[in-house]
Amino acid sequence: MSLNPDIAAFLELVGNGRASGKRVPMHRMSPAEAREQFDQSSLLMDAGGEALEVVQALRIPTRDGAHLSARLYSNALLDAGLARPALLYFHGGGYVVGSLDSHDSLCRNLAAMADCVVVSVAYRLAPEFRFPTAADDALNAWAWLVAESGRLGIDARRLAVAGDSVGGSLATVLAAQPLDTPPLLQVLIYPVTDASRSTASIARYGEGHLLEKDSLSWFYEHYQRAADDRHDPRFSPLLADIPAHMPPTLLVLAECDPLHDEGMAYAERLQQAGVAVELKVYAGMTHDFIRMGAIVDDAEEAQQHIAQRLVAVFAG
Repeated sequence: MSLNPDIAAFLELVGNGRASGKRVPMHRMSPAEAREQFDQSSLLMDAGGEALEVVQALRIPTRDGAHLSARLYSNALLDAGLARPALLYFHGGGYVVGSLDSHDSLCRNLAAMADCVVVSVAYRLAPEFRFPTAADDALNAWAWLVAESGRLGIDARRLAVAGDSVGGSLATVLAAQPLDTPPLLQVLIYPVTDASRSTASIARYGEGHLLEKDSLSWFYEHYQRAADDRHDPRFSPLLADIPAHMPPTLLVLAECDPLHDEGMAYAERLQQAGVAVELKVYAGMTHDFIRMGAIVDDAEEAQQHIAQRLVAVFAG
């Protein structure tokens, strides 16, 4: 199927900006420049998030003595006596860019649509913090959320995990661990599942479709300590043995995304291991479409679908 016309028009503007010299590809920037540009472009793509009753800054301790910034979202006041379900969310950005602010609208919308608490985590970024720091931070964030759930007014029996792009990778790496309190659902939005090789979709959509293959390489090179890290299951979850306790999965993919094929391969791998998988592929969409509420209606549709799945899981 052809590219969605609204996204095509947006990509044309991006291409014109590069041709005029006003914009350069992310892989030609410094990490600091790329982070600033990513957060700024996020404001252009998103229609703005829901106004909520609670938006609260948090600090999460890590195993090495650091503290992660996090943000809690809730459409209702929190009460320890009325514990609410919660979603732990990891933003995308190739381990190098992305922030609490870049995904603020998405997290606000999910909190409102799913009538749950959302906790968004600012795991540490590369190249300042290389593999496996982000994966370790994700596990620390989950352990902290479970331990602090009572204080936060969250029901530890009703927890899920989600993320987009490499945030989806972190979510599924977390879900694969032998946790005392596992997530009821993992929501993986166009995740990176195999950084060790190329695919036909990387060749087909790796230029001119928002996420570029050269940027993917740039991301991975900043995160890895050495090339062999890409074969570690914490970097490439598709290479892992799928454990029997892996939770049910909602896998959201974009048709015109370099990561499409590895997402499809991961869905098949999970299904072969007996994991319940719901696969949603959005035709004509590119990587990052779920944050393009100002551009395409499919963004809200995908958010609503995720929210409905969360409501059903939390009710069950």
